[in-house]
Amino acid sequence: MLTFAQNYKSGALSLLEVPRPLCKPGGVLVKTQYSLISAGTEMMKIKEAKMSLVGMARARPDQVKKVMQSVQQQGLSSTYSKAINQLDSYTPLGYSICGEVVEVGAGVSDIAVGDRIAGAGNKYALHAEYNWVPRNLVVPVPDGVESAAAAYTTVGSIAMQGFRQSEAVLGESAVVIGLGLVGQLLVQILVAAGVRVVGIDPADERCQVAVNAGAAAAGGVSDGEIDRLKTAVGGISNGHGADHVFLTAGGSTNQPVEIAPDLARDRARVTDIGKCSLDLPWNSWYEKELDLRFSRSYGPGRYDPSYEEDGKDYPIGYVRWTEGRNMECFVDLLQSKSINMDVLTADVVPFSDAIDTYEQMNNGELRGIGYLFEYGGDASSVNRLVAAATDAGGTASKTTGKKKVALTAAGIGLVGAGNYASSMLIPHLAARTDVKLVEVATATALSAANAQKKFGFERISTDFHGLLADPGIQAVVIATRHGAHASMVCDALRADKTVFVEKPLAIDEAGMDRVRHTIAETGNERLVVGFNRRFAPLFTDLRDAWGKHDGPMQVRFDVNAGRLASDSWYSERGEHGSRLVGEGCHFVDTCSWWIGSDPIEVHATATSDDADDAVLTLRYPDGSVATIAYMTNGHPRFPKERFQVFGGGRTALLENYRSTELWAKGRRKKNRSRSVDKGQRSEMNQFVDSVLGRSAMPIALDSILATTAATFAAERSLASRQVEPVQFSDLALANSSAPND
Repeated sequence: MLTFAQNYKSGALSLLEVPRPLCKPGGVLVKTQYSLISAGTEMMKIKEAKMSLVGMARARPDQVKKVMQSVQQQGLSSTYSKAINQLDSYTPLGYSICGEVVEVGAGVSDIAVGDRIAGAGNKYALHAEYNWVPRNLVVPVPDGVESAAAAYTTVGSIAMQGFRQSEAVLGESAVVIGLGLVGQLLVQILVAAGVRVVGIDPADERCQVAVNAGAAAAGGVSDGEIDRLKTAVGGISNGHGADHVFLTAGGSTNQPVEIAPDLARDRARVTDIGKCSLDLPWNSWYEKELDLRFSRSYGPGRYDPSYEEDGKDYPIGYVRWTEGRNMECFVDLLQSKSINMDVLTADVVPFSDAIDTYEQMNNGELRGIGYLFEYGGDASSVNRLVAAATDAGGTASKTTGKKKVALTAAGIGLVGAGNYASSMLIPHLAARTDVKLVEVATATALSAANAQKKFGFERISTDFHGLLADPGIQAVVIATRHGAHASMVCDALRADKTVFVEKPLAIDEAGMDRVRHTIAETGNERLVVGFNRRFAPLFTDLRDAWGKHDGPMQVRFDVNAGRLASDSWYSERGEHGSRLVGEGCHFVDTCSWWIGSDPIEVHATATSDDADDAVLTLRYPDGSVATIAYMTNGHPRFPKERFQVFGGGRTALLENYRSTELWAKGRRKKNRSRSVDKGQRSEMNQFVDSVLGRSAMPIALDSILATTAATFAAERSLASRQVEPVQFSDLALANSSAPND
């Protein structure tokens, strides 16, 4: 299928041939009929992408702050790699579509194949021939509503939410400043609600469209025009001034907030829907005691993953108008002919002309209000862009159980290509001449296209099962979100692949048990988890310098993890497990690697009801004790990780992978690195060597299982407030080829 995307670093626009998305549970797969071009939001992205890096930084100071914090924690090199990886990637465009449902995901019972829907979301309702959209972001389109009109539904719900935030009612008066697409839709909604409206915009043609749609008057921003409009506002408000002022303008001008007090009545409500400057003139706003309100996108539910992605609706008795119900209301207005999209649509262009259309809009050649892409009926529907399967180096052979066959090159399949995998894992694979990047499979086709563009994968797919069936792929790297790890590992092991999976191995004990049973059934124990800290150069050098263990040790690992962003998928515990399991396993593994054995019991306590903020105490067979303090409430610029060891008259310290100290034999030895290296390069190199039969698996399987079991024991301990044993039933898992120390 074709999809439209932009490279944010270069600004280049592309129509790309990519695999069709899979129909996942909780949503529907839609064959797009029309998608709406947002001249405001999307053109802002286009213009930002054409800026210099300095210009981008000025446009997004919030992102600059995040980058500077990352430099403090992760180092310049790692931060630069991740930032450039994000910039130099295909970014999708679009967020408002209408189309036909061609497949229904599990859990969706009220929509059927063949239904027409309007869909929303800047990650889902894209300019693409096919889109998978979650259930709460689609609404059925009734008979009598044209598909082209329904494609406006997302932007219509933005205007609808602004109307609701204002609490405007029948008989009141309003001024809409900015008559772009949202402003025009808002004018029509206000008129339909019985609110008298005056519009303001510098463009005469936009003012005329608003008047044709029912505005009492509309005009420009010159002094003479504002005086005329003040008279018009007086006429619709009995001389009091407008009850409501809506700011739907964009750009950096401060004029809208300067105009607003002149047109508003005493204690009027001002609702900001657009993105203009808000340098409020204090005197004029204070004297009228104006009430400034903000309208956030489509309505309640926006930016809440539990609503948008997990399909958890808000009870109507508590939240009357969610984003989904706003969309439904807009479609109802279309059906009743209370609003009319024909007056807004300047042109409908073929999707194949997408690049030219955007360039013309960016150059100011297209000055209309609404533009739609129309899609043909011959879109490709394959989930995998297939090339002939190739042998990874000429001597590839199937390997079973512990048998290892030497290869001249390792054929690699990648599942998941997010920012971490693309910046921290794949580059190390791509740098090797004895690695062949055969196929990448991702949930979103653009992620696969990005990986192919940067690293040269032969094929891209949205279905990883085809990858598993390819005999030219000897090893699979799994770098998806946590909830999918265990099942994908089992599938890959059954396909007789060598498997690297990012941590954690599983998010619960049932998932770990499935992996263990799969290993026992298949005899395939070629598995490693991405516990990269044990491969960090400064860390391994420090451990070598420590020398032989000669008694129990005390280990302390302080982790300044920080708070999660509000929209982080890490917070989705039901689907992806806890932070303690998802990230805490790193630190359990590192302590066990240093001590040289696996923990036998764990005691965990939390500082509050938030189990993310916890302290783990692990006891080892030789009497060693490790304490892991996982802290989420520290200063964000304080170093993230500090590791200390005391034992045998020695003390060792690792400070955030930048420096180490070893106190032994009456003296102190320091070591320092110019960059932060947490071991991913060495980890991937050792994994490839094991695939090629040159070495054993880099981490012993029993150690991987013990670390994973220890994190589950820690969760049990948090609940029971007791010491919990690290245990799992015995299976035929006798991989002893990789030392645990």
